[in-house]
Amino acid sequence: MILAIDQGTTGTTCLVVDEGLSVVRRGYAALPQHFPQPGWVEHDPEEIWQSVLSAAAQAGLDDVDTVAITNQRETTVLWDAADGLPVAPAIVWQDRRTSERCRGLDMELVRSRTGLVPDPYFSATKLEWLLREHGRDGLLFGTVDSWLVWKLTGGAVHATDVTNASRTMLVDLATLDWDEELLALFGVERSLLPRIVRSDEPLGAGELLGRRVEIRGVAGDQQAALYGQGCHRSGEGKATYGTGSFVLVHTGDDAAPPPHGLLKTAAADGYALEGAVLVSGAAVQWLRDGLGLLADAAESEALARSVDSSGGVVFVPALTGLGSPWWDADARGLVAGITRGTTRAHLVRAALEAIAHQVADVVEALPAPPAVLRADGGGTGNGFLMQLQADLLGIPVEVAAERETTALGAAALAAGRGARVPVGATFEPRMAGDEVETMREAWHTALSRSRT
Repeated sequence: MILAIDQGTTGTTCLVVDEGLSVVRRGYAALPQHFPQPGWVEHDPEEIWQSVLSAAAQAGLDDVDTVAITNQRETTVLWDAADGLPVAPAIVWQDRRTSERCRGLDMELVRSRTGLVPDPYFSATKLEWLLREHGRDGLLFGTVDSWLVWKLTGGAVHATDVTNASRTMLVDLATLDWDEELLALFGVERSLLPRIVRSDEPLGAGELLGRRVEIRGVAGDQQAALYGQGCHRSGEGKATYGTGSFVLVHTGDDAAPPPHGLLKTAAADGYALEGAVLVSGAAVQWLRDGLGLLADAAESEALARSVDSSGGVVFVPALTGLGSPWWDADARGLVAGITRGTTRAHLVRAALEAIAHQVADVVEALPAPPAVLRADGGGTGNGFLMQLQADLLGIPVEVAAERETTALGAAALAAGRGARVPVGATFEPRMAGDEVETMREAWHTALSRSRT
């Protein structure tokens, strides 16, 4: 049996998966985020590890012999090699503290070398900041996958896979190796860095809750979802709806720099174009936790359906800036069109509409949109959102029967199989074209007002 660990921004899911890639058992543990200053988002690396232990204990390990890992990408951990203790909180991918530094970077160098853009989203400036504030001899850097592999192996293995490495802004995308010029630019010594391995490469033996396991199958969450959705050929694409939303389209072995507004990244079996929406499900979480408009995120669909429209309300959830295709780190959230008649239902509906609009912006930026968008993640349980997504895109949206496609993708890598998660539901576009155009115009008007 395979234990697939999906370590995400708000919690860790563990699935026990059999040889046929069917889910046998599962466990989940929430993970707190910390916000010490405006724009700062942190995790405690030890809390990350404890969430893995808790979720794994819930799932049960009696018949598990292999562990696969998928993880939130870009989140940056720095720890002491001697005692294995973190030297500072992990800086989460959503964190914007290095915005000013990114504004001074050479856009063309970063884009041509790494396939990325100079943005605080990626690991390089986070690591630079940590080294400036906490640097000393004997430290190790890693994204969350590296941290978990280190913990599982008791410090014997310091490694990362190509998909996670390609998100650091320190890797030459053509060679998939650390780039000396970029390391010098950000003041990073090679001795800090993990070894880069294939996503399906065995990483040796480890121990989890007292059980000996083999570690194999490591990929960043979005590339794992791409693999789990069976997108292995050029032009096949998926969208994952979680804290953020991420659209990836496979490009085969084409590592050329991406078109404007998009990213190029390593896939588990080639390369992919990517559009990264930084805030989607997090907008609903903010309505729940920040404003108290929801008791539970699951309420959002019923509330959205309780009104015929958003009543002219447009919500631009630039709570941590804007990602693809705009890449505006200084953009700020905006709610437009409020009247005396605006209710919480209108605001919730506008939040769900914003998720679909942002994904539509990414798909419109692709050189050629996919014929079908394969969808996964927690947000796909919202039928209102999925139908609206199909309407705005004008193409079918196929929702995976198992929402935890990221974990199943990692399990498929561990098993050496490229099986696709079955389709659970298909949403066909049905909204009139003029209605779609009106919604898109209102969205882009509000979007322009949120940008710097």
